[in-house]
Parts: sequence; C-alpha cells; structure tokens
Amino acid sequence: MTMEQPVRAADRLSASEVDDVLALASAAGEADGVYPLSEDVVLRVRGDVQHDGVHLLAFSGDHLAGYAFVADGGELVVHPRFRRAGVGTALLAAAGSGPLSFWAHGDDPGAAVFAERNGFTRARVLWQMRRFLSEPLPDIALPEGVTVRTFSPGADEKAWLEVNARAFASHPEQGRWTLDDLRAREAEPWFDPEGFLLAVDVAGTVLGFHWTKVHPADSDEPALGEIYVLGVDPSGHRRGLGAALSVAGLRHLAGAGLMVAGLYVDESNAAAVKLYRGLGFTIYKTDVRYHRS
Repeated sequence: MTMEQPVRAADRLSASEVDDVLALASAAGEADGVYPLSEDVVLRVRGDVQHDGVHLLAFSGDHLAGYAFVADGGELVVHPRFRRAGVGTALLAAAGSGPLSFWAHGDDPGAAVFAERNGFTRARVLWQMRRFLSEPLPDIALPEGVTVRTFSPGADEKAWLEVNARAFASHPEQGRWTLDDLRAREAEPWFDPEGFLLAVDVAGTVLGFHWTKVHPADSDEPALGEIYVLGVDPSGHRRGLGAALSVAGLRHLAGAGLMVAGLYVDESNAAAVKLYRGLGFTIYKTDVRYHRS
C-alpha cells in the first residue's frame, strides 16, 4: 500500500475533518489499547482553544490514513489499516526538518522503533499511576490557618491561573495555561466545581489546589477518579499542604463512589513521585515524548 495523496496542512479543521481525526484516533485506540491523543490535543482538534500548532492530514485515496499535530510536544497517529505503508514517514516529512517532538502514549515498542529510525530519542517520560480507593488513606491535617473550599466558576479563574502559573513555572505545558484553556475545561461535560478544591488562608488567598476529574467506565476500564492537577503556590508554601490536598481530593473521589484513582506525573519529578508512592500509587502505564534536535 502506498500514499495516493500528499499530506495536507491546516491551521483549523472543518467539522468533517474533526470527525475523521477523532474516528481515526478511536480506531487506533481500540487496536493499541491506549488512546493516542492527549486531552490538550483533542481540544485543539475540536477548535475549542487557540493554538500555535499545525494539523497535518495524510490520505490514502479518500481515507484519512494518518494525523499529526505539530507543536511543542505534538502527537502523531496512523490508522491501523494504513500502517507500515509510509504514512508516518510522510507526516514527519511534511512537518519539516529541525527540532520536533511527539508523544507516544503507552510506550509502544513499535513507536520506539519508528522514533529511532527517524532520528528521535527519548526526551521525557510521563507515568500514569493508580491506586484503589478502597485502601485506607492516611490522615493528613491541613496546615494551621488553612481551609479548603470548592472552586467558584466566574470568580476564581484569575486567582487560580496565577497560582497555577507559579506552581508550574518550569512545566512545559501546565504552566502556560491561559483563561481560554481553563474555560475550555469548564465547558467540558466532566467539569464539576465540587471536585475542584482550593486551599485558602484566613484572608481568602489561594495557596494551592486539587482539581479532580472523573472518567466514566467503558468496556475496558472501570470509572476512574483522577488527580487532574495538584499544585501549591511556592510563594506561600505551607509545609504538608500538597499531601493534605492530595488526601482531601482522594477522599472526595472515594465519597463519590469511585473505586480507582489515577494521575499523571513526570518520572523526573522526584518530589511528586515520592508523595504519590507514599499515598499508595504505583505505575500503571507510561507515555514517552520523543525529540529530534
């Protein structure tokens, strides 16, 4: 099988192209056992948030054979029916020479071979960790003078964005969130302010947060409660606040009837990994970011 049409680039996708890309991703997810696109890229495919990247669409006849989102930490996926036919190589060629990064979800050996063959090396490892919520959680008190309340849409966005930017100042994705990024999540069906916990001092200043997310059950996975984003303002750090917020959010998820909790954490983030291991989390899956200089 060979490519019959060149790769096409687009800044924004039409409604039919969005459907085709998401259908391709679903087919790849079913074949590989892991969904190939991050939430962030899905939002950009749908046009829910602005972006600086480029969509690349590769075709075989009238069929969408492959898709890539080219940005800092982009993603590339080939439909299972069109693999080993040069589609991935054509997408890389269309992306151009020079520095380029792509995520491979699930640390698939085939992705590793493809990356090495095309001059990419492992640059970053992201762990998905899980634990059962039926197992006991430690009692960790909030620091003195700190209380927890829920996020108030329409009132807390500015304060949260400021704390998030400081907490993740060195993070390549999370620290760059804008108001559009936040509001796009608030518009998602899964958003629940009751699961978005803010730690505040007596003056009402936000010191940290634990934003949880619930993934509904599907044919392969039980319902999952996620530590979606957990952060503490380094300028107002209170000892033990991160651990106390972690437990508060996990108790919220357990109280909502969830049996399993999960999270994503960089392998290199030693402090966060130590915290989560101490709370009983173990590695479930691995995502790898490949980079070409």
